[in-house]
Amino acid sequence: MTSPAETPGSDAFMASLAGLAHGFEGLAQDAAAVQIREVRLLAAAAALAEKTAAGSPARVREQDMVLRSVSAELAGIMRVADRTMQRRIDEARTIVEDYPTVLDAWEAGRIVRGHVLTIVAAGSVLPPELRGRFADAAIPTCERDTPNRVRPALEMLAQHLHPRSFAERHEAAAAGRCVRIVPESDGMSELIAKMPTAIAEGIHDRLTRMGRAIIDTRGERAATGDAEVVSTDARTMDQVRADLLADLLLAGTPALDDTRDTSAGPLGKIRARIQVVIPAHALANDDHDACDLVGRSPIDVATARELAAGNSQWERLVTHPITGAVLAVDSYRVPEKMRRFLQARDQHCRFPGCRQAAIRCEVDHNVDHALGGKTHTCNLCHLCQRHHSMKQFTAWRVRQLKGGVLEWTSPLGRIYREDAPTPAVAFTPADISLPPF
Repeated sequence: MTSPAETPGSDAFMASLAGLAHGFEGLAQDAAAVQIREVRLLAAAAALAEKTAAGSPARVREQDMVLRSVSAELAGIMRVADRTMQRRIDEARTIVEDYPTVLDAWEAGRIVRGHVLTIVAAGSVLPPELRGRFADAAIPTCERDTPNRVRPALEMLAQHLHPRSFAERHEAAAAGRCVRIVPESDGMSELIAKMPTAIAEGIHDRLTRMGRAIIDTRGERAATGDAEVVSTDARTMDQVRADLLADLLLAGTPALDDTRDTSAGPLGKIRARIQVVIPAHALANDDHDACDLVGRSPIDVATARELAAGNSQWERLVTHPITGAVLAVDSYRVPEKMRRFLQARDQHCRFPGCRQAAIRCEVDHNVDHALGGKTHTCNLCHLCQRHHSMKQFTAWRVRQLKGGVLEWTSPLGRIYREDAPTPAVAFTPADISLPPF
């Protein structure tokens, strides 16, 4: 239990926190050294299996058998399954052989293990001969941000370097779309739908927004005579989403919609929202690169082009292919120009490491309005509810520098710089012609 002397902000509390931070710095360095040593040892295990089987006429089968045996031996020491150990060996070999510069950057402390795994995962779509080039471009990006934040940029980079266009690969993958059911125990099953990312994200967003509307209006329904229904409705968001999905698929309307006999009811009016960054050249029939579904993953150009064609229920943002300047923005609920600019500039929550899309965040006055902070773009940014609350109720502080750069200061006085996401936002001159929507 925290003593009164160790309340947040007190000298005792700050001294304890400083000690913890110092301990974690040393721990992070020690952990990285151990992790790197493990990777090298596992890669050596793979090399041993290959060397042992080198002279065998059935080389491939022999190598696999040796690798299985080595994996089982090491798995016994680490108390994991041999299949798990073999996956670790394969991953380590990929890092050592295909990404030597990444391993060097990790050893130098420029990046962490999460960056390495993100680079390997994003580069897995590339043929081995392109992975070195990909790594050289990926490392500087990783040095500037956290693994979860650099993942979309690395995925987009890999798609750009791939010899086959994203559109070709997406078309082949989309042919495998399906719905399947996986029976579970206690009368439950999983219903799994494999479909294009933009569609899946839109479905999940609409279910979430409808679910939030149901949960937020429980009090209102109780006040209007639905107390009996509300008193038994203690469902979580996950449960509400599942029930809404069943209602919409089986009956066409949500069961709790007061105007469920018409599609214009309160829940029926809710539409999906996603946030997509579309390079201008993608609208000009260039299908090689992918577009960025903010907060998720790349999507194919054809889908992005269709969204940009005028479907008003989607958020669209079109960028210049060279400068990255914003050429056009639009949204389902047309916001004021300032909010549109901020959504285009921020793209996501601006707390270090957070990837919550801007359309699901709150606009924060960096200097509180009550303390004289102006409602101006140089004093505003998007923060998700978690980090907005943390800024308000803890000792974390933020100030905005030029160009939308944020400088966060932790309770210990540590500075974390949060650069504006790329592409950088700028309004282009009127003489730049826009592709037709």
